[in-house]
Amino acid sequence: MEPEPFKLHVERDVLQDLRVRLERTRRVRGIAAPDWKHGVDPSYLDELIAYWLNGFDWQLQEEKLNAQPHYRASVDGARLHFVHARGRGSENLPLLLLHGWPDSFLRYVKLIPILADPRRMGFSLDDAFDVVVPSLPGFPLTGPVAHPAGRSANRHSAQLLWRLMTEVLGYERFAVAGGDGGSMLAQILAIDYPDSVIAIHLTDIGWHATDVNMDWLSRAEAKYVRAAHRRFLADGAYAAVQMSQPRSLAVGLNDSPVGLASWIVDRFHSWSDPRADFRRAFRKDVLLTNIMLYWTTQTIGSSMLSYYSEAHRPSLTPSDYVDCPVGLALFPFDGAGVPPRSFAERTLNVRRYARMSSGGHFAALEVPGLLVREIFDFLGPLRRWNRIAASAVRRAEVAQYAREPG
Repeated sequence: MEPEPFKLHVERDVLQDLRVRLERTRRVRGIAAPDWKHGVDPSYLDELIAYWLNGFDWQLQEEKLNAQPHYRASVDGARLHFVHARGRGSENLPLLLLHGWPDSFLRYVKLIPILADPRRMGFSLDDAFDVVVPSLPGFPLTGPVAHPAGRSANRHSAQLLWRLMTEVLGYERFAVAGGDGGSMLAQILAIDYPDSVIAIHLTDIGWHATDVNMDWLSRAEAKYVRAAHRRFLADGAYAAVQMSQPRSLAVGLNDSPVGLASWIVDRFHSWSDPRADFRRAFRKDVLLTNIMLYWTTQTIGSSMLSYYSEAHRPSLTPSDYVDCPVGLALFPFDGAGVPPRSFAERTLNVRRYARMSSGGHFAALEVPGLLVREIFDFLGPLRRWNRIAASAVRRAEVAQYAREPG
């Protein structure tokens, strides 16, 4: 279980094969609308592919990624990839950051150096974290994982992550932050391992929360749930396919780099803040690096299997409740928008509820400054309380030892 240092490296023949495929791309005909109405904007996709061929430098991006401290560890047969950046402080709080789909550990690349060295944002080194960013089971760099029969894939993934934090890295207690699938996993960790999880910080309340009897809801709560259902009907075709026929879809996406790019970029655009310039919010280098992680590891198929698993064996229901302190940073253009606090409190012990001014689903990439400040503001007081509590425990242990006969 000892973690081993890891470096990203893509073989030359893989890059040459990719170039051939890009050069031989067949463009779609018959859907000429010059916008994002029918999916990815064809003119933007042409621009992205041209840059992929003639401007994008994978070796440079690989070098930048390898500046992070990457590791792999074997946990129950799974080869988990993770970034482990130790904080610059003397008493760092361990923080597990969990991404979703269709991104990767890359979601948090802008946050890692700030969380490890808070002086970059004017905080003290006393606020530093030991940052752990795993590649989730099924996703790039970890890859497919065999889940036990009859068990939710997400619950097994949560167990693997708990073992990574406690058995491999030796953290008895830690905090968790995440969004999308990472939100679900954070909640499972808090429920299944309450003695280990100090608190969780989320950018959404989880899709399971809206599967609720409308008769139980207030007017504001019912309005939000109806909006979530309408949003799914209008923009949820990707999920419907991935929950029902992920293998059929994966064949095409695994074989065509442009098809893969179209499928992923459409989600980044659909879930971003429409008031912002998409090209500036998500630089082509960032989008293509994320796509390259999927392409070179051939993990788009395995990354979609959690959708199928959740549809057939849900890991959480609206009756599940997270007891540990929960912080919410809710971005206006993530899904159906911001849920009422009362609705979030049906499943979560909400201690901080923050309506963010801008941003969408991929806030850690889109508006990283807003998100990282929220993480500091939520976990700072909890960190101080835990230090006081730990100190009190140590004092009690010393006192007890002094009373015991030698």
